Amino acid sequence: MGMLKEFRDFAMRGNVVDLAVGIIIGGAFGKIVSSLVNDVIMPPIGMLLGKMDFSSMVIELNEKTSIKYGAFINNAIDFVIVAFVIFLVIKQINRLRKEPPKEPTEKDCPKCFSHIPIKATRCPHCTSEVA
Repeated sequence: MGMLKEFRDFAMRGNVVDLAVGIIIGGAFGKIVSSLVNDVIMPPIGMLLGKMDFSSMVIELNEKTSIKYGAFINNAIDFVIVAFVIFLVIKQINRLRKEPPKEPTEKDCPKCFSHIPIKATRCPHCTSEVA
């Protein structure tokens, strides 16, 4: 009974549940981005380069073996687009997230205008007393 309770506590811990949700949403988001790349972005790029589909680009080594460099190009472009979209999403989330105002750690000496610690009672530069 102790191990079962310990496993339940582990599985219901907040970060484990958040991770599971992130993986599920990430998988669904990956399908959307892959469709965007394969169905919307790659056909015009393929037409501009004179080929309709990169995935059909192969180097035949023999009857049974080939190097599918077109599929690699598709996956590389897919990765770059996914990374860029994630960058944009994270950038927007960080912009919307409000940071609490930071408490000042320094103040200016009224005599010599040097930066001194906020708790200082005497300026280390000009030795004048600071309120």
